[in-house]
Amino acid sequence: MYFLGIDLGTSSVKIILMDDGGKVVSSVSKEYPVYYPEPGWAEQNPEDWWNATKDGINELISKSGVKSGDIKGIGLSGQMHGLVLLDKDNNVITPAILWCDQRTQEECDYIIEKIGKEGLLKYTGNKALTGFTAPKILWVRKHLKDVYSRIAHILLPKDYIRFKLTGDYATEVSDASGTLLFDVSNRRWSKEMIDIFEIPENALPKCYESTDVTGYVTKEAADLTGLEEGTIVVGGGGDQASGAVGTGTVKSGIVSVALGTSGVVFASQDKYAADEELRLHSFCHANGKWHVMGVMLSAASCLKWWIDNVNNYSNEAMTFDGLLGEAEKAQPGSDGLVFLPYLMGERTPYSDPYAKGSFVGLSITHNRGHMTRSILEGVAFGLRDSLELIKDLNIPVNEVRVSGGGAKSKLWRQILADIFNVRIDMINATEGPSFGAAIMASVGYGLYKDVDEACSKLIKVTDSVYPIQENVEKYNKLYPIYVSLYSKLKGAFEEIGKLKL
Repeated sequence: MYFLGIDLGTSSVKIILMDDGGKVVSSVSKEYPVYYPEPGWAEQNPEDWWNATKDGINELISKSGVKSGDIKGIGLSGQMHGLVLLDKDNNVITPAILWCDQRTQEECDYIIEKIGKEGLLKYTGNKALTGFTAPKILWVRKHLKDVYSRIAHILLPKDYIRFKLTGDYATEVSDASGTLLFDVSNRRWSKEMIDIFEIPENALPKCYESTDVTGYVTKEAADLTGLEEGTIVVGGGGDQASGAVGTGTVKSGIVSVALGTSGVVFASQDKYAADEELRLHSFCHANGKWHVMGVMLSAASCLKWWIDNVNNYSNEAMTFDGLLGEAEKAQPGSDGLVFLPYLMGERTPYSDPYAKGSFVGLSITHNRGHMTRSILEGVAFGLRDSLELIKDLNIPVNEVRVSGGGAKSKLWRQILADIFNVRIDMINATEGPSFGAAIMASVGYGLYKDVDEACSKLIKVTDSVYPIQENVEKYNKLYPIYVSLYSKLKGAFEEIGKLKL
């Protein structure tokens, strides 16, 4: 028997086929565009997601040779916080506003003023951030009145794919936690938040646990995808919770770092305990527990920006390997050059849409290798910001499991180990959220009693990088300087962000 894991990412959908022993037998990735109609805005067309997904499923079934009837369950993962709006006829009525969109600062300010930190902590356990879903709904109500009046259903990105597969309006607790409309402690929609902002409750989807069966593949979807009609679809998870399942980060002491487009430091909790200062996200986990996480908006995307926009050669692979080779020759600390990785604003720990990327300390003696290395180090310092907050909550950090595109670089893994001063592990599963989604489907089908059992049987550490003490000491001297730079430049960042030229 086999299980399908679908991860609806920001730039592409990744679909994997996992057998009942946890082996990924085939995978497919299909890209789609992101649109930036105005500075700080980011949108996508949900139909692009569905077209890529159904084409990918067809291709996966065809090239794997697996019979559709042998696929026993489907799990969904996806980019969080995005706003998908349908009318009464199930038509998408405006482009989906994405997690990285920064247009809602006024709405966030309004939420904070109206409810206050204590209210947000009590009702949701989370701060009002520009990336979250509720501010997007308020923005649509203010700026797109006609669209708002036609709303019949509010969905998150992966749950639009669920709707297209099953015809059901449903979500699950880990993704719903990032809407700012969810009572994370009690794992249900927050009636207080819904009432305060007069959001139509009947437009919100029914909420399930991540391994619950939420629906079944319809005949129409089966005809379009090649799947078997009646195949179960489970709740799944937001990309970070799914990725944590895919790395086995389901018990206290294991921390995961997702080094992808964004950067995430994720720690599982057995009991709910929100950060009272609202510096970290406090969300439901996909294994029936909870987790905290810090998110930086630009992580591996900083290196991609450096390659594509500044060092773009005809042979991209040569560019990547060449740049990292130069970076490896530079000394730890990049001879005092510091990179601030705020290319799209920042979320943790600063929650500042105006924050800008910056090289600080550049001198005539620096070369491209120093600059590349400082980007790797700057992202690692940004991730350490979240790790320090997790430690402040007395959450144990015994090992760190790293995943995502950036984790393929052994140099970057070593830099992380040195800056974190902790062992960095790679595991046998490299598919991340899509693998986690497939694991949840196997649990929903009944192959395992729960997510924790599945992870203990399927996921093993394959390689470890240990901190080099000499480098740890160098980075411990540089990190306080890194931390101090944001406060020194914050005012200039805002002035630049508001400047009309």
